[in-house]
Order: sequence, then structure tokens, then C-alpha cells
Amino acid sequence: MRTEFGVEWLETDGLGGFSSGTSSTIRTRRYHALLLAAATPPTGRLVLVNGFDAVLETPAGAFPLTTQRYAPGVDHPDGAGRVARFSAEPWPRWTFRAEDGTEVEHEIVVLRGAPLVVAAFRQTSRRPGIRLRVRPFLSGRDYHALHHENPAFRFEPERRGDSLLFRTYDGVPGIHVVANGTFEARPEWYRNFLYEEERARGLDHVEDLASPGEFAFDLSQGEAALVFAADLPGAPEALAEGRGGALEVARRVRESERKRRSAFSSPWHRAADAYFVKRGTGVTIAAGYPWFTDWGRDTFISLRGLALAGGRREDARSILLEWSGAVEDGLLPNRFPDRGEAPEFNSVDAALWYVVAVGELLRAADRGDPKVSSGERRRLRDAVEAILDGYARGTRYGIRADSDGLLAAGEAGVQLTWMDARVDGRVITPRIGKPVEIQALWANALVVGEAFSDRFRAALEKARAAFSARFWDESRGHIADVVDADHVAGRTDFSFRPNQIYAVGGLPVPLLEGGRARRVVDAVERRLLTPVGLRSLAPDEPGYVPRYEGGVAARDGAYHQGTVWPFLLGPFVEAWVRVRGGDARTKEEARRRFLAPLEERLRERGTHHVPEIADAEPGHAFRGCPFQAWSLGEFIRLERAVLAQEAAPAGATKKDPRGKAGAARGR
Repeated sequence: MRTEFGVEWLETDGLGGFSSGTSSTIRTRRYHALLLAAATPPTGRLVLVNGFDAVLETPAGAFPLTTQRYAPGVDHPDGAGRVARFSAEPWPRWTFRAEDGTEVEHEIVVLRGAPLVVAAFRQTSRRPGIRLRVRPFLSGRDYHALHHENPAFRFEPERRGDSLLFRTYDGVPGIHVVANGTFEARPEWYRNFLYEEERARGLDHVEDLASPGEFAFDLSQGEAALVFAADLPGAPEALAEGRGGALEVARRVRESERKRRSAFSSPWHRAADAYFVKRGTGVTIAAGYPWFTDWGRDTFISLRGLALAGGRREDARSILLEWSGAVEDGLLPNRFPDRGEAPEFNSVDAALWYVVAVGELLRAADRGDPKVSSGERRRLRDAVEAILDGYARGTRYGIRADSDGLLAAGEAGVQLTWMDARVDGRVITPRIGKPVEIQALWANALVVGEAFSDRFRAALEKARAAFSARFWDESRGHIADVVDADHVAGRTDFSFRPNQIYAVGGLPVPLLEGGRARRVVDAVERRLLTPVGLRSLAPDEPGYVPRYEGGVAARDGAYHQGTVWPFLLGPFVEAWVRVRGGDARTKEEARRRFLAPLEERLRERGTHHVPEIADAEPGHAFRGCPFQAWSLGEFIRLERAVLAQEAAPAGATKKDPRGKAGAARGR
């Protein structure tokens, strides 16, 4: 995000690790690091190299190129003022200008497929007597934690030919360092780094870092290259390929990354690549950076845009096949902990989103891309039927198909829908009963199941009829958020939330059509729409919170109580287009009215990632996770599927997952 510290940038390694920071060079998060590696991809993330100080030495004097913020709020040294230009494309690049006119270009490049990062500097002013000193800051901590001075830290490196290996702590991967300069051991503790974003979030925000010494380079003789790599699979091999030393490694990494990145069809697709990460022998989708790994719900929502609409259908196939073996009691895990704990199954919608994604994958396969074998189809069918059967007979957390055909879910103290915030053990939006988007997902999942087997037809028809009878309120002109709230028959929650939009758009089969659908879309546009997404609660509703700020309890209490979610533009715009017929002119108007304002805000950020959330009130400041998979995924889905002029209009004939021609049954 763009803040007073400039543009926030991100570079990922495809394993769950990453490098990130700000264009000003001031690190504002505990997650800002030069080398952050995933020891057990995509989890087990550890911060190994937090950052560095760099000082340019010229005949006119010494000029720092970086700045750190120290408690209680002191910036030192003054390098941030020498940033003349910054660009995040194709990777982070700075131009520094010293007061004597000396200019230095700096870039950070992360290698895909290995925990390795290159930090390179070159003088562009071609002056003699120009030197550079770089002092790295090391830790070796969990990426959610903070580091403090202690006697156990090991400063002394092992020398291995032209490289150094720092083993900071037992049980922590070592840090390989290769440089074309000289290293002078000058161990020091640097104390009281202050992280402003953590302070604003009400979290611990001060840490100490260890610096083992300085690297010195002569920029008058050419480029300076520093290569940092975790002692984990992939990195030693990448280092061995560059037997010519740091400059050769840097050249190979740049060449490899330039070629790889140039193959993407747009900057949005290049940004999307950051979320595809290794898990086991396959691939999964990271929900967001810097603090999310792969979450079930996020994976399947994101996959529709990042992979299916984004042209990575083989990745979609691989991900869905990998997850097909994770069904348990009809559920799919919503979260894999970083280490040592069992997966969490506390989601009613993750498995339903999985089924929807399978249906879309198989429709794409019937058109020839990707290739899905008969054996793979059987695996996907088995997973779909295990989910639908588990939900129909009843499973954990009160999830069950009720006698009216709708899906009931929820029990006290458990948050099952995407509105899942808790404060001190209290679920803010419990939504126990029959939430509206869960019914839309249930019906769409039954459509996919019914294409495999006629035995799901009756359940689909019953669910559709019950939805039409039970959710609409003529006097309000919209549908309920939850019926049979708290499992009390006839109790209805009409809080005006965006979840109702899924009855019209965002899923292949709408549950609401005609005049009622138009009234819902118009009401959502009037009460929830902002230039960057939909509010999670209308401003005139009890409990509405205008801004997402303060400590953990305050922020979690605001998370779904008005806070704007950009990913909800996907279902809203699709619904808006559907109720207006879906012709080319309507799509172009939707692009101009709804996508253009968001694109303008994103251009201001300087990257092609979309944040997680924003404040409910103008100017809708971006908040939360700055790089969110489903936000970007829905943006790409709108661009490449919903608003593409060649896209099939709503209700168009499609092939079902078994390959039979014809409209999906029950539509």
C-alpha cells in the first residue's frame, strides 16, 4: 500500500517465502524482510535477513542510502531523502541521488523456486572513488514474532570458499552470503527498531537485530552484488550454478526472472503469480501476504480468477486434485497451521466453493483446456459427492440439509462463514442458522453434483423452492441475511449485508432472477457500493463501524461491520451485468463505472496487487493485508470472464461436468 513511507512492494519465491518493504527503505512491519523463507513450504516461515543499512562513500563525503525507524520515533540515518525514483516493475528498483550528484541504482530480485534474493547496486554517474558499505541485519525468528538481544545469537560465520554461512541459532536454517566485495567482521546489536504498522495495529512493535559486520564494494569498478540464500532445498543448487561468484549468480537470477516475468500477458497476471506456491509435490494458493498461508475458502474463491479466468487451468486442475483427498466428514480444511497442529475444519463454505470450482474446471476441460483424464474426473467426482453427501446427512458444527431443503449451519462460539471475526472468544457475526450466500453455494454445488448423478436433482429443486419462499421480503425490497437465525424457526435477520448479492451474481447459477434480482442489485449499489468494493454492513444498520483502525479487538470488531471488501466487486458487477441483460454495451458501462475507480486507486499504490479491505467511509483508505489473493482473483475474473466481450452471457448453454451438452439442470 502507499503510505507516508511510500509504496509497499512484494517479491515472492513460489515456496511461501518472500521479500518485502517500502519504497522509502523504512521497514514498517515485522514482516518486512530481505530474506523470509518457508522451511516447510508454504509454512514454517522464518525471517532470516531483516534488512540492511547502506552508505555511499564519495570524495565529497558519506551519504546514507537507507533509513531505519527507531523507538520512540527517530529516523536514522537520512537515506530515505535520497530516493530519487522507485519502480516495482519488473522488480523493486531504486535510484538514489547524493548531494554531490552521484547516482546509484539499486534492485532487489527474488528467484522463483528457491529461497534466494539478490541485492545489487551500480553507479550510473561513472565517477571515480565511489565506494559502498552494506551492513545486514539478521535474526532467525518466526515471521509473526519479534527478536530481542540475547547471548545465544551466533555472529561468527563459517567461511566456505568465496561465501559465508551464518548459523544464527540451532534449529534455524543457515544463511548463505555471497558477495563480490570484502567482509569485515564488526558484530553489533542494533536495538529498538520500531514498526509503525504494527504499532497502528495495537501489536508489539519494537525489536532488536544483530549485525555481524559490513560488506564493502568499489562501485567505480562495477556493480556490487550481495546474494542471500537460506540453507534450504533449492538455494545451494542455485548458488552452485553461479560458480563465477556473486555477479554471476546475480546475472543468472536476473536473466531467469526477466524471461519468466515477460511471459505473463499483463502486470495483473504477473502479480497473480505471487500467490501460487508449492505445497508438497503440488501447488496451492497463498491467501495473502504478508501473514496468510493457504486457506481453503480463499483458495477456491481465488482459484476461479487467478487460475481459471487467469489462464492457469493446469494449476487449477492440480490444486483441485490435491485437495480432493482432504475431504473429512464432508468438510475441507479451512486453514493449515504454520507447524505442528491439525488442520482446522471450521468453515461451512470452503467445501462448497471447492465444488463450484470443480464444476468450472470441468466445463473448461470440456472445451479442451485443461486436459482432465477419466481417472482424475473420478477423483473429483468422489470428492464432490463426499461433500454433498456429508452435508445432506449432517456433519460437524451443526451443518446439515434441513427438512425445507436449505442448509443450516452453526453452533455457539464457532464462526463458519467468511464473516469470521472473533474478539475475546466472542464471534462478532455468528450468522447461525441459514445464511443467504450458503444457500446460493449449496444450490450451485447441487447443480454440479446433479450433473454427475440424478440423485441430487430432488435436493436441488427443493432448495431452490425454499429459497424463493423464505428469503424475499417484498416490503424491504431485498432478501434476508439469515433465516431461522440461531436455529429458531421463523426468526429472520434482515441486516443489510453484501452476502445477498451471491443470490444474483458471483456464482454460475443465480437463485434470484427478474424484478426481484434487479431490486436487490439496486439496493446493494445504493447502500453498500464504494469506489473500491462493497461495505460489509450498511451505514444505517446498528453496529456499523466507519473505519478499520485501533487495536486487535477494535479492528476485529470492525472487520465485517462496515469495512469494505474489494473482492465483493466480483459478484456485484456480475450481478449488475446479469440483471441488465449482459450485452456488450452493459459490460462496457460496468467496466467504466466499477472497475475504473478501483484501477485508479491501484495505480496510486504503484503495484498491481489488490488489498484485502478498506475503510467504509470516504476516502476508503486501504487496510488489512496489503496483497490479497481473492481481491486480485476477482478483479481478474471480472476482466477476463465477466466483462470480456466474448464471454457467454448469463444463462447461456454450457456443458455440464460429465461432458453432456445442455444447460445446467435446475436453472
